[in-house]
This record gives sequence, structure tokens and C-alpha cells, in this order.
Amino acid sequence: MNAPSDREPGLFEADAPRPLADRLRPARLPDVLGQDHLLGPDGPIGRMVAEGRLTSMVLWGPPGSGKTTIARLLASATAHHFEPLSAVFSGVADLKRVFEGARGRRLGGQGTILFVDEIHRFNRAQQDGFLPVVEDGTVILVGATTENPSFELNGALLSRCQVFVLRRLDEDAAETLLCRAESECGRRLPLDDAARGALLAMADGDGRYVLNLAEELLAMPDGETLDVAGLTRAVQRRAPLYDKSQDGHYNLISALHKSIRGSDPDAALYWLARMFQGGEDPRYVARRLTRLAAEDVGMADPQALEQAIAAWQAYERLGSPEGELAIAQLAVYLANAPKSNALYRGFGAAWAAAERTGSLMPPSHILNAPTRLMKDLGYGAGYRYDHDEEGGVSGQNYFPDGMEREAFYRPTDRGAEADIAARIETLRARRR
Repeated sequence: MNAPSDREPGLFEADAPRPLADRLRPARLPDVLGQDHLLGPDGPIGRMVAEGRLTSMVLWGPPGSGKTTIARLLASATAHHFEPLSAVFSGVADLKRVFEGARGRRLGGQGTILFVDEIHRFNRAQQDGFLPVVEDGTVILVGATTENPSFELNGALLSRCQVFVLRRLDEDAAETLLCRAESECGRRLPLDDAARGALLAMADGDGRYVLNLAEELLAMPDGETLDVAGLTRAVQRRAPLYDKSQDGHYNLISALHKSIRGSDPDAALYWLARMFQGGEDPRYVARRLTRLAAEDVGMADPQALEQAIAAWQAYERLGSPEGELAIAQLAVYLANAPKSNALYRGFGAAWAAAERTGSLMPPSHILNAPTRLMKDLGYGAGYRYDHDEEGGVSGQNYFPDGMEREAFYRPTDRGAEADIAARIETLRARRR
């Protein structure tokens, strides 16, 4: 399939209707909104264009942030041939054709920008096919992806490309797009101020979606000005961007975890709601919060783990949507609980010590001796039964012979651990 730039336009193509987003596509890199950190004079891509040198790159960003537009404008700004491909619809034969064409243009002194949309959809073997042509400069690869390149692209390919992170459009950039749409269509959007703000929120930083919504509204008959309720009736509300198996999944569970660790119940409820609205499995959230109860609350509130198991069981019995409330209650409980990672650190230290010391035997006095031979070998000799000792503690050594005693668990002074710390110090004094 020939690239659009390689074919003659149809006789009536110029008169065919074009979507508003296509009509307002920027003609120059400075016209691209929201990506000044990359395209501005001090941005890495801006500097490349100013110096007339381009390197292969991966543009990683959310939908509607301008990845395709930037690739096209890079080609026009540097007099490169633009060759677009979609990883969804292209295969090995398409790649071979593109590479051969690029080699021919290179002999004629023209470079080729190969733009691959959804590059993460190419499998590992297909990604390896880019390596020689990127390495020798046959093509300048510009890949576009909404997924984290670290997870989806070969390390060898990533090492030959610079990864640039595009930002979702902020409200000011989205408002500028609305103004451009109104100027193009010669009329104001039929929205009051609150509805205009709601429209920007619906778009969720996606410039293409902003313009699609604007086009739908600008096609309405004159006369009525919509409020928020009217806007909601007129256009479908957009589902939040969330991929349960990819980067959005990890970003939001990280935000939820850190909000709870930071004792912010309101932020915790917000991120929890975002995950549920995106379709996350509540069982996954319950499992992660149960881990959090042990890792970040721990012995500062020993009831936290019981609360986590109870919330998990409540969801299993109630199902959705009623069961989500039990998980929300757990999130608030954990956020408000005193925090301690002393148990988490202590177990990690004990794990490291176990790896370091290998197969050291327990001291003989705490070994059972069920046979005569074992008794003759001294198993159990000298063991003091703790319940018969003063305070119920003998103070004997329970570490392997030849291993110095280590204090793995170091309780904090927060919550229930303050009492635990006092008891541990009393026991240490008895052992001394």
C-alpha cells in the first residue's frame, strides 16, 4: 500500500468533507500544543530540528497528545520523506517495501522518516527487523506508543532510539483548541461556562477528543445554550483511560498505595474510584491492600490485617457493586491507621541473614529428642521450659551456635508498636 504522500490526490478529494481535527492539524511544530518541553527552542526535539539533525525516537504519550502530527511535521521541517505505517495493519512485506524505498531515496540524497503508529504491537521478531536499517541510517524511525516502552519494546531497539514522553493536554491547551475550533467554524460553542469546563474534563487531556466533541456540538442548531446536564445528554461521557494490564494499571495502584502510606484517605478514595471506574478487578485491589496492611501498617495496628481479610471476604460475599464499599472502607481504615514498616524491614533483614548463614543447625537445647540416640547426642539437653520461668521467659538463646544475635525487628513508637517496643526491651534485658 502506497503511503499517502506517494499517491496523486483524487479528482474530488479536496472537496470531500474532513473532520474538524484533521482541518485543525498544526502546520508547524510551534503550533503543536502542550509539548513545549520537547518542541520548544530548549527542548530536545526543538534543538534537533534547529540543528538539522534527527535521530530515531519513540514518542510515548496518551491518545490525542500529537504523536502523529509531530512525526509529520518533523519530516516537513527537515525535508525528509514521510512514510507512515500502522503496526496494526502492517507486516513483514510492508516493512521490506518501505526499507527498499528508503534505500533508493538515500542514494538520491533524501532521508526517510518511517513513522510506525502503535509500534508496541509489533512482536519481538518484527522489532528486530528495524535494527539494521536504524543502525545504518537507512530510515529515521519515529515510533508512537501509548504503552510504556520499557515493557513493550526490545532493549536492542530502545538502545538505538531516544524516548520522549508526551504530556496529556492541560486545561489551557485544551481551551486553546476549543477557541481554534470556534474560529474555524465561525460560531461559539453552545455551552455555558460550567458546561465548557465539564467538556474539557470529559476530554481528559485528549486533543483529538476535544475537537471531536466540539465538532459534534458545533453541528447543533443555533439557539440553545447547554448547561452541564444538557451537555451530558448531548454527548456520551468518555470512559477514563485505563489499561488493566499495562502502564495505567501500575500507575494507579502505585498512586493508591502511596496515598494510603501517606495517610491521606481522600486521595486514597479518589484513586480507588479511578481504578474501579476503569474496570479494575476489585479482588486485585483487595489483595494489594491486604499486602499493604502487613507492609505499611504492620504491628503499629495488628487489627489492620484482620480488617483487610474481612473486607476481602465481604466483597466475595456481596459482589459488585455493593462489595466495593467494603474495599473503600478498608482503604480509609488503612490510611488512618498508624504506620510502621518495621515488620517488613525486619523480615527482609532476617531473609538476608538466612541466605548468608546457610544451613546452620539450631542450638541443641531447642531440638526435640524423640529417640534414645538423639538424647544421647545431647538433643534437648539444658532446655528450660519458658512457662516455668519467672515472667514466662527463660532468656535462653534461640539462634544457631556460632551466629551472633541480630535485632531484625525494630518496632517504632507509633500505635501498638510503642507497647511492643517496651516489652522487647524488657526481654532483651532478661537475656542479658
